[in-house]
Amino acid sequence: MANKYYLRFRTDKYEGPGRVLDNKVHPINGDMFGGHLIEDRTYNLSEIKYLPPCVPQKIICVGLNYAEHAQESTLAEIPKEPVLFFKPPSALIGHMDNIVKPSWVDRVDYEGEIAAIIGRQMRYVSVDEARTGIFGYTCVNDVTARTIQKSDKQWTRGKGFDTFCPIGPHIVTGIDSSSLDIETRLNGKVVQESNTSLMMKSTTEVISYISKVMTLYPGDVISTGTPKGVGPVSAGDLIEIEIENIGILKNSVVDE
Repeated sequence: MANKYYLRFRTDKYEGPGRVLDNKVHPINGDMFGGHLIEDRTYNLSEIKYLPPCVPQKIICVGLNYAEHAQESTLAEIPKEPVLFFKPPSALIGHMDNIVKPSWVDRVDYEGEIAAIIGRQMRYVSVDEARTGIFGYTCVNDVTARTIQKSDKQWTRGKGFDTFCPIGPHIVTGIDSSSLDIETRLNGKVVQESNTSLMMKSTTEVISYISKVMTLYPGDVISTGTPKGVGPVSAGDLIEIEIENIGILKNSVVDE
């Protein structure tokens, strides 16, 4: 199945979902996850503002899903089951938006991840059923206030600040996520370099596990964990997360 690239974007004349064809953005009428029509009018990629590519009810993240990251973390032993936490939708920002570092927070870290976007309602699904319920994949930066995360018993506050969930630039359908290179760059320097094959729990295993707890809906984001190499950012830094066959998510850091 050919890859398709979906996004949400804004211009002075349009705001909503679209599809990228031949490096042009076409608005779409209808439901990105269901029936829709691709419009003939187009915009250049250079003239659009990227928005988060979906509007999720919930953002569910997996912690400590790469063994080497679990080993570098001082938070916990390697877990036997997926460690789940939420980010609020208010944390979402798009490609090229700014990550805002709160003035009273001392350390803020990048965490490059691959995320699955849910394409249909799911509850109590098997691993195989989970595969058919994935609409596509995108890049996520699970930005974290590290000192707060370590001091709190739960991770919500340290992970939940406004702008702490960059996502995009688009959702790519029709790809196999089982073995994709993932790389994070800080000001052009590679700081994370891994492959999704090294995840302890695969995307479909994670989705099946989550579906036994809560219903998943189209547009929900499942971010699958970060590899080793996380580290701090400062105002003026540029973070790039590149995932094979998906694209590059870029965001700069500014002070509040």
